[in-house]
Amino acid sequence: MSDSLDAPSKAVIRSPLGLLQLEGDSQGVSQILFNDDCGEVTPKSARPNPLLRCIEQLEAYFRGDLQHFSLQLNPSGTVFQQNVWHALSQIPYGETRSYKTQALQLGNLKAIRAVASANGKNPIPIIIPCHRVIGSDGSLTGYAGGLWRKQWLLKHENSLKQYSLF
Repeated sequence: MSDSLDAPSKAVIRSPLGLLQLEGDSQGVSQILFNDDCGEVTPKSARPNPLLRCIEQLEAYFRGDLQHFSLQLNPSGTVFQQNVWHALSQIPYGETRSYKTQALQLGNLKAIRAVASANGKNPIPIIIPCHRVIGSDGSLTGYAGGLWRKQWLLKHENSLKQYSLF
């Protein structure tokens, strides 16, 4: 066997949001980066085992065939960040929450800025859906991948909702 499953693996895939660089190992997916400068797309035959399921699920998500990811994740962060990211994972597909609601869910309204900061440091966007958190007034506040990506993801997840004819 040439590669150990415990060794970190990387793969680059093409998506509607540009190139995504995925990183992980036998402990799970550790990072997804929006990175159009990360090199060449990893050919299907060369995709590393620890990331195959992640790649398959991301491709299904972008096709509109998957609404809930079922992956082993291994993000690196503080206990507070981990708690925020876990709360993000509880936001259902096609729904949004405000930073205020997220802070209240974590039991500390005064932590709104800390919650926003932890959202911005989410190392596994899309799968840990930080794009589903918006401003209390409904505005699309910051997104580490760029607001156009956040807007795309929210529109993608709401594409099944009925639109007004007027």
